[in-house]
Amino acid sequence: MLVVEGLSRRFGVHTAVADASFEIERGAFVGVIGRSGAGKSTLLRMINRLIDPSEGRIVFDGVEVTALSGRDLRLWRRRAAMIFQQFNLVGRLDVLTNVLMGRVATVPSWRAVVGAWPDADKAIALSALEQFDIAGLAAQRTETLSGGQQQRVAIARALVQEPELILADEPIASLDPRNTRVVMDALLRINKHLGITVLCNLHSLDIARDYCDRLIGMAAGAVVFDGAPAQLTDALAREIYGLEAADVIDHAPGLDPVRPGAPVGEAAAA
Repeated sequence: MLVVEGLSRRFGVHTAVADASFEIERGAFVGVIGRSGAGKSTLLRMINRLIDPSEGRIVFDGVEVTALSGRDLRLWRRRAAMIFQQFNLVGRLDVLTNVLMGRVATVPSWRAVVGAWPDADKAIALSALEQFDIAGLAAQRTETLSGGQQQRVAIARALVQEPELILADEPIASLDPRNTRVVMDALLRINKHLGITVLCNLHSLDIARDYCDRLIGMAAGAVVFDGAPAQLTDALAREIYGLEAADVIDHAPGLDPVRPGAPVGEAAAA
């Protein structure tokens, strides 16, 4: 179980995350929703310890993550794999090598530097690529791939870390609708078939409702909603998204695109 307790982060006078508290059971697929600047990325980066909290605690299965340092912190980052919006791949390297970077914590550093990866690690990386139907691209330079293909490579790299938790920070923000579904389907498959907990930042409310078991809504750094997608009302969506609510609610299933909050169909016209 992941426990976030009173977590805050300030940058000077600006509070990016304010007193966030929640618990996530193993095997859940949780979406963190909200407008740009709501604190979603800062929250995930604190959980991974890429950013240190100003206040609060993070605990995973009884281990206080906020107290880790050195080797223990590196091991935590292996257990909690990050997937980024910008993919964070090395474009000049081939796909297989990029995926193998997820095995860095398991091999001596010299092997990673000279590219002398053990055959067993190569097999693990190829197996991960096969799961996402891109094993045939293993020898191709990553910079030649489409955005959707690159994000699947990034997910495969996260998977070979053998994580217990995946933190996905806006993984579909730069993708077209087709690749958005391909990437979200890949994350869902990891969650449902492998039982890996997924905490995923999403701007799109309709995607969040389609894929997530639970939603955590953030506004101005604070958690303002925590519950099942069906419990998220129009009023709460407007509180979470502010001025962007009209665009988000327009695309939400079951809502009138002209009058947000009104039912769709003949009943609305009656």
